[in-house]
Amino acid sequence: MGKILRETSRPSSNSYFPSPSSAPATTSSTSITDTVRGSHQFKITGYSLSKGIGIGKYIASETFSVGGYDWAIYFYPDGKSTEDDATYVSLFIALASEGTDVRALFELTLLDQSGKERHKVHSHFERTLESGPYTLKYRGSMWGYKRFFKRTALETSDYLKDDCLSVNCSVGVVKSHTEGPKIYSIAVPPSNMGQHFGQLMETGKGSDVSFEVNGEIFAAHKLVLAARSPVFRAQLFGPMKDQNTQCIKIEDMEAPVFKALLHVIYWDSLPDMQELTGLNSKWATTLMAQHLLAAADRYGLERLRLMCEASLCGDVAINTVATTLALAEQHHCFHLKAVCLNFIARPENLKAVMQTDGFEYLKESCPPVLTELLEYVARFTEHSDFMCKHRIEAILDGSDTNGRRVKQRL
Repeated sequence: MGKILRETSRPSSNSYFPSPSSAPATTSSTSITDTVRGSHQFKITGYSLSKGIGIGKYIASETFSVGGYDWAIYFYPDGKSTEDDATYVSLFIALASEGTDVRALFELTLLDQSGKERHKVHSHFERTLESGPYTLKYRGSMWGYKRFFKRTALETSDYLKDDCLSVNCSVGVVKSHTEGPKIYSIAVPPSNMGQHFGQLMETGKGSDVSFEVNGEIFAAHKLVLAARSPVFRAQLFGPMKDQNTQCIKIEDMEAPVFKALLHVIYWDSLPDMQELTGLNSKWATTLMAQHLLAAADRYGLERLRLMCEASLCGDVAINTVATTLALAEQHHCFHLKAVCLNFIARPENLKAVMQTDGFEYLKESCPPVLTELLEYVARFTEHSDFMCKHRIEAILDGSDTNGRRVKQRL
């Protein structure tokens, strides 16, 4: 029998290994250096009163953030350097947060207040810098001018109006990053978790606890409440939890306030205050924010407390500021308290606020606040004579200037 010969094919080397002559892969990347810019306007009122504070002593702006760092403007009314003997005012921008070798560009502008727009500008922007951006080595490092403006010239210029100066500072923090080729682009939608929980509250599906507030019943979910509020967690699941957790009666709270509280717990946002109260007025919004702040403190909702505090800071008014101040004192809202004290202490506001019912409530509920208020008033009148301060004390005490008790008119 003949043999059957079978040809065995061998794989080509090119099937598994690239040819030595094929071109190598080419990759690329790009280094991008740019500035993150921001600005801050610093208004200096009472310039004449700041003179004489001493050489090297400054007035500072509030800190502001640009490029991930905090900054502050320093104004030296008597100058920064002793060698100039208070001949010049000095102006600097300082790094106010932790950082090393922060590279930045700056612009300091003293604004012309005559309307002629002849501003005094010192700027790194829009020009080529031979040595590159300025480098701040550590917190407290600053850039600016010891001899920013001769003081005698400043005081007769259009930059000073009504004893007020206005300074604008721009900061451009230098940032660098490297980009490679993007091989995909996927748009990720924002979180809608709050919407889902909000719909759960509105439908009432799966609710396992209810609350009675002034005759109104509100359905809710124990786990959601416990996750959001430490007080609800203790009330519903703690060792001292309520015996009846099916229907809990809420005392000392209005139904619309509790409804708003639940809205924030589920939606993580404030409801429409005017829609909730049925009143189309700023006063209604302020009143609801006051009640919600107290409710937030009661149930340990810190974010809601801060939201209400911020809202009330922006809505300070003659007829509501005294009750807001009392609320700030009772619930330890220190920033809100300072805003209210500043507002009341202004000469144009003090008399009108004292004629409100809220001021009577403030005197009865928070007597120590009146002492603090007197200190704030004194700051506005520190250059007045002693009798002016004596009259203010008498008014706050309910007496006339001879020390006799008088009844205030409401």
